[in-house]
Amino acid sequence: MKKSLMYTLLAMVLVIVSAPFVFAAPEAASAPTVDYTKAIVASVFALAAGLAIGLGAIGAGLGLGQATSGASNAVGRNPEAQGKIMLTMMVGMAMTESVAIYALVISLVILFANPLLKVVGL
Repeated sequence: MKKSLMYTLLAMVLVIVSAPFVFAAPEAASAPTVDYTKAIVASVFALAAGLAIGLGAIGAGLGLGQATSGASNAVGRNPEAQGKIMLTMMVGMAMTESVAIYALVISLVILFANPLLKVVGL
């Protein structure tokens, strides 16, 4: 990973995590007891859900591209075996796509069915 991309991602994470503190600063001046716990927990869970689905989709996309490329090369070298190659490719692509579906399920659980949300009171 390039350093500039890594620094950009780090800056984005810092902005997301520090946003509740910045936007609630005027309220903190008038009310001395401000609790940022809910805002921080909600921000972290939203970030975790986005990372879960994003990384899962990237992995599935790379796997699907590799499967398609390999099958195309195999059919180009041996056109008589096209039926067997395509069947195997379709089964492999379905298995690879299941990774993205699992990532979606994990992301939705983090957002809507997280037991830690009840602890914080969200």
